[in-house]
Amino acid sequence: MHSLRNWFAVVPGGKSWSLGWSSGSLCLLLAALLIVSGHSCAAQAPAKAPELAGIAHAAIRVSDLDKSRAFYLKLGFEQAFAMEQGGTTTQAFIKVNDRQFLELYPKGQPSQPVGFMHVCFESADLEGLHRFYAEQGLSPSPVKRGGAGNMLFTMQGPEQQNIEYSQYMPGSMHSLDRGKHLNANRIAERIVAVGIEMRNPAAALSFYSEKLGFSPASAFEPGQIWLGLPGQSGQQVEIAQHTEGSAVQLFFSVPDLQRTGARLKALHLTVEKRKSALTIQDPDGNRIVFVKSKPV
Repeated sequence: MHSLRNWFAVVPGGKSWSLGWSSGSLCLLLAALLIVSGHSCAAQAPAKAPELAGIAHAAIRVSDLDKSRAFYLKLGFEQAFAMEQGGTTTQAFIKVNDRQFLELYPKGQPSQPVGFMHVCFESADLEGLHRFYAEQGLSPSPVKRGGAGNMLFTMQGPEQQNIEYSQYMPGSMHSLDRGKHLNANRIAERIVAVGIEMRNPAAALSFYSEKLGFSPASAFEPGQIWLGLPGQSGQQVEIAQHTEGSAVQLFFSVPDLQRTGARLKALHLTVEKRKSALTIQDPDGNRIVFVKSKPV
């Protein structure tokens, strides 16, 4: 994982000499230095990032919408709703729980690459979050109402990656679907992490930690970069090295890996077992990873 860098100051030794000051003057000087030092440290302390409620959705462009949708329905998920233009579906919303979705986008042009498009984080105070990012010198887009009825803004991350933020609003398509399309037999009920690939993971780590307030988290395997979202959601992102032909990684929590593995095999899916995790692939080769739920 990441190494923690410790720093220390070295003061060279030297001769001592008398300043000829009284003890009272010296005390006043030390007190003044402590006050100045305190103000300096306070001025340099980074502002605390507002909490994020969690991962709202991951957006994926797929080569064949019907095949991808059928794959997730096979896992027990349901489509909550869809967006259409001219009778053609442009966006399908696969529901994981009332606050988490997978957004599937069909290829509109042959030149469009399939795979990861963006991750969206939920905020309970979108205006406050937007204001914080602007104060950090970032350039979030104006807050606006999206097509599904929720408030949102986007921001350009490292390597021109699109990062989206949303606040669920009363009357939106998501809010009106609460309690619906929740198959009790779906394979998992929670997204716990999303893998984000970068050509320069070190630069992305710096951006997410220093600008967005994400914090280091335990890695599944040595050498991986994992970051926790600001707040108490316990959800994470993995910053992985981009390689040609690599795929999206979505992490779902399940209470029993052995039972989940048996269910996946009963669905005639190829299951890879590795480091206390089970992995299957969707029709485009994206990796769906199941990990054991952490005790609450």
